[in-house]
Amino acid sequence: MSSQGFILWFTGLSGAGKSTLAQYVTPKLIDLGVKVETLDGDEVRENLSKGLGFSKEDRDTNIRRIGYVANLLSRNGVCSITAAISPYEAVRKECRDMAQAPFIEIYVEAPLAVVEERDTKGLYKKARAGEIKNFTGISDPYEAPAKPEIVVHTGDESIEQSGDKIIGYLRERGLLPA
Repeated sequence: MSSQGFILWFTGLSGAGKSTLAQYVTPKLIDLGVKVETLDGDEVRENLSKGLGFSKEDRDTNIRRIGYVANLLSRNGVCSITAAISPYEAVRKECRDMAQAPFIEIYVEAPLAVVEERDTKGLYKKARAGEIKNFTGISDPYEAPAKPEIVVHTGDESIEQSGDKIIGYLRERGLLPA
């Protein structure tokens, strides 16, 4: 196994399971000797993107910042895990093009009905009531990846099945020991 860094870019609707999957694969990677940093969308927004709203421009700026930090980490031998909605294909492509290490886009797919059912914060309900503007999947678009390296279907798969699919892919690519 190389000490090469790489980027695991989780994208999907709010409530699809991005952060949950990131938390599942992180200790598995650490157990395999991989240095890991997770850039969670909510944490980055609080610490690196404070003051940004949810307009398309602000979302793009936030995702570019995540991409920049992910690239810095990965080029220094760290597995950088991003768990942010990152709703727009063009900005995800910018982040991929900026990457100086393998960029693995993981589409965390879950039907709208499933993510609305999981909605512990009541965000979808508020968005449907018009209380939250520019909410991805309701009043703002989510552009699903055209050609992600990995697709997990969290409405149908267990966390273990989805997580193991990711670990298996990384092994196949030679980024983890066989």
